[in-house]
Amino acid sequence: MNVDLYDFELPEELIAQTPLAERTASRLLALNKRDGSIRHHSAFSEILEYLQPGDTLVLNDTRVIPARLFGVKEDTGAKAEVLLLKNLGEDRWEALVKPGKKLRTGAVIRFGEELQATIEQEGEMGGRVLRFSYQGIFNEILDRLGQMPLPPYIKEKLDDRERYQTVYSKHEGSAAAPTAGLHFTEELLDEIRDKGVDIAFVTLHVGLGTFRPMSVDRVEDHVMHEEYYVLPQETADLLNATKARGGRIIAVGTTSARTLETVAQKCGGGPVVESSGWTGIFIYPGYSFGLVDALITNFHLPKSTLVMLVSALAGRETILRAYREAVEHRYRFFSFGDAMFIY
Repeated sequence: MNVDLYDFELPEELIAQTPLAERTASRLLALNKRDGSIRHHSAFSEILEYLQPGDTLVLNDTRVIPARLFGVKEDTGAKAEVLLLKNLGEDRWEALVKPGKKLRTGAVIRFGEELQATIEQEGEMGGRVLRFSYQGIFNEILDRLGQMPLPPYIKEKLDDRERYQTVYSKHEGSAAAPTAGLHFTEELLDEIRDKGVDIAFVTLHVGLGTFRPMSVDRVEDHVMHEEYYVLPQETADLLNATKARGGRIIAVGTTSARTLETVAQKCGGGPVVESSGWTGIFIYPGYSFGLVDALITNFHLPKSTLVMLVSALAGRETILRAYREAVEHRYRFFSFGDAMFIY
């Protein structure tokens, strides 16, 4: 299956550069995956119309760290940029660096007086393993020196860091936000609960795969970068109860969906049990979903693994037709953009 099958025309001006003042003010496109019908809504809060008593909404409660650091190469004073991706323990991190050609094994990068990093290993496409040295508490230093790691297609500066966090973010560790969750407020979550819908949490720390484009021609040849996930027993119990009563499991975001489907595969069709570990699951058309019945998501990049995931749920032609209609109706795309509900 050729990657080009998932391409579509997207005017650059539809790429949302800043978040809306109100989280729930984003628009919502509702796509019925059975008949392909589409409905347009002026506010995300109208998602309530589609949620039913007995359903369970699954949210990813990861929290983004200020993972982008700007420093200088110790020996030359040249500018250097580091994007932290995965905590390897013992002050070692997997990261992306710029400029990759100048930052080789043994190079030392200084970030002011209180933090420095030494490159220990080199990987592909700018990937490095760094060891940090510092005085004090690393997370406090990172909070002072680091910037939020916005995706490369966002050129505007983010004034409020919390607008790149979900209101329910809890466990620090992501290099990018689970952006479908940015549309929710505490008030909307309370309304959802009041309607008889359960809310469950998983954690998936979003990592390297978010920042790397597909570099293969055939979909089947792509290898996903692994990310760490946790599905607690409390969530497992809610999922089992939902299935038993005939309710739907609705994933909020592709990260929640990938976590749920990783656990579904581990459980082999049996009851869901708590689980944690690393997942590199790649979902594309032909995949049979084990847990996810419906999905709340944003509009994704052409030829991306995320477009392939939503195509696996609703069908490639149906998704591309919905995307064309979204472009015609001037929906806002990507991280700070509008939402889609596939049900």
